[in-house]
Amino acid sequence: MGWLRCSLQGMSTARRLHQTYEQYLRALEESTFKLEYCDGEIYMMAGGSPTHAQLGARAIRLLGTGLGPPCEVYSSDLKVRVEASDLSTFPDATVVCGPRVASPIDAQAITNPSLVVEVTSPTTEDYDRGDKLSHYKQLASLSAVLFVSHRSKRVTVVQRTPDGWEERDFRPGEEVVISAPLVRFDVEALYAGVELEPK
Repeated sequence: MGWLRCSLQGMSTARRLHQTYEQYLRALEESTFKLEYCDGEIYMMAGGSPTHAQLGARAIRLLGTGLGPPCEVYSSDLKVRVEASDLSTFPDATVVCGPRVASPIDAQAITNPSLVVEVTSPTTEDYDRGDKLSHYKQLASLSAVLFVSHRSKRVTVVQRTPDGWEERDFRPGEEVVISAPLVRFDVEALYAGVELEPK
């Protein structure tokens, strides 16, 4: 555990260099902000802009409309834990197909997402598309990661296939298609009326 990088610009390390998971859970109870834990370090997750919040809500609505049982869409309040790399984090949206499986060390964190959504931001985009994606790929249940760009009308789907992970961008005029869990929606439906952030 801990071989993947965790630190990034835009998130600040809290207190000591190394903290136990129990200390993280206590800090989370006391904090008014979402905190991410990775290999003994606690990070305060960057607050979202109005554009970030709008895109996150839009993604949840479109996924919820397109998915049926046994899949359920959850907001950014759901904590996802990657046991293999000791990461606990709060994706902008999470899809779980079937019963939730809780972490053995954290009853409030699930370990079996089928799909996670990250809305990018200026300070976290490199981390989201790089090291954090590498963490997510350690989840055996995960079929796809969906990145929603904050600065251009672009949705990136990173999908698990029999031959490994494949990445594809979708732009205006195209339909985002995810094969597992099966869902599709128009890029324009996601971005309609959204004021994008500066590059």
